[in-house]
Amino acid sequence: MKIAFQMDPIGPIDINADSTFRIALEAQARGHELFYYTPEQLSYQEGRVMARGWPLIVQRVEGDHYALGDEQEVDLSTFDVVWLRQDPPFDMFYITTTHLLDRIHPDTLVVNDPFWVRNYPEKLLVLDFPDLTPPTAIARDLETIRAFKEKHGDIILKPLYGNGGAGVFRLTAEDRNLTSLHELFTSVSREPLIVQKFLPDVSNGDKRVILVNGEPVGAINRVPLAGETRSNMHAGGRPEKVGLTARDREICERIGPLLREKGQIFVGIDVIGDYLTEINVTSPTGIQELERFDGTNTAAKIWDAIEAKRADKRA
Repeated sequence: MKIAFQMDPIGPIDINADSTFRIALEAQARGHELFYYTPEQLSYQEGRVMARGWPLIVQRVEGDHYALGDEQEVDLSTFDVVWLRQDPPFDMFYITTTHLLDRIHPDTLVVNDPFWVRNYPEKLLVLDFPDLTPPTAIARDLETIRAFKEKHGDIILKPLYGNGGAGVFRLTAEDRNLTSLHELFTSVSREPLIVQKFLPDVSNGDKRVILVNGEPVGAINRVPLAGETRSNMHAGGRPEKVGLTARDREICERIGPLLREKGQIFVGIDVIGDYLTEINVTSPTGIQELERFDGTNTAAKIWDAIEAKRADKRA
C-alpha cells in the first residue's frame, strides 16, 4: 500500500519513544511505500487534497533514522492510507486539517477518522461516560469554576485543548491562585478550561491503556516525578510496566464499541485509580514502551486492523 504520514517534523523525534516512528517502521517492514509531510504542507487545490513532501525510508539508528527522496507534490486521494499524527494543540489549524482530510476519507483510509477526531478531542469524548470519570466541569466563567472548587476542594485545572501536561495546575482547598490563573489563561486564549476533582491515586501513576480498533492490547503506568502532579512523559513522568485490571477492562468494554464504530483505530486512554480521565484520539503514544515492557507489538496489531479494513473495501 501507499502510506502517507502527516506528522510533526521527523528530524527531532525520539526514535525510542515516538509512536509514529514505530508505526512507520512496521509499515516499511511489511513492504508498504512511505511518504512524509508536515501539516503546513497540506492544501486544497481546485478539488484535490494535496501534500508537498518526500518519499520516506526509516531505520532505528540514532542520528540517522530517516532518509528522504526528492520533494514532490502528491494527490492524497491516490494513497491507500493517510495517518493524521501531528500533536495538538487542538486549534483551528489542527481542525482545518481534519476538514481537508475528510474530503478523501474513506476512499483513502484516514487514521484516525478525521471527522470523529474533530468531534471527539481528548477531553470531550469522556463526557459521554460521566459514571466512569471523576467529577468534571468545562467552563470559561470564573464563578462556575470557583463553585466547582468550593464543592470539591482539591482540583486539577487545565486547558481544554492542550497536550503533554502543559498548563496543568493542581489547586488544593487552601490554594488562593484560582483567580490569577483564570486571568492568565483567559488573557492568552478564548478556549474554555476543564476542571476535575483531584485524584490522589495519581501519586501511584497515571495509566495509559492502548486500544486497537476498540480492543485493549496493554498498558503502561506513568509515574510523576517527586513533588510533581503531572505524570505525562513529556513532563518527566517515568513509564513502568503494569497490567490491565478488571476495572481497566470494564472501561474498555464500555468505550470500545464507540471507538470502533467511529473509526478510531489507535487510541490511548488515561486511567487514574478507577477513573477514566482522557480518551486520546488525536496523536496517542506509548506503544514503544509497551513493546519493551510486555513484548506486545502494538504497531503490528494496528497494521493488521488497517490491512483488514482495506481488504474489506477492495472486496
